[in-house]
Amino acid sequence: MANTPQSKKRARQMLNRTTVNKARRSRIRTFLRKVEEAIASGDKSAASAALQAAQPELMRGVTKGVLHKNTAARKMSRLSARVKAIA
Repeated sequence: MANTPQSKKRARQMLNRTTVNKARRSRIRTFLRKVEEAIASGDKSAASAALQAAQPELMRGVTKGVLHKNTAARKMSRLSARVKAIA
């Protein structure tokens, strides 16, 4: 348990940061789910539009420290390949 004033403050900061990061991660997952659903429906225009909306969210997650840069790049690459494969 936190004993010093500094460690108590750090514990409070971690709680706040955890809630913010959880909201950011959830928002990113929502955008990715929209892309997945558009791919599953087979609508290429909707899928590409959803991908265009998801790209800045993924990159924002990288700059905010929620995702690693390579993780976001990998997700973008795989999703764009799947969207491109829709006939």
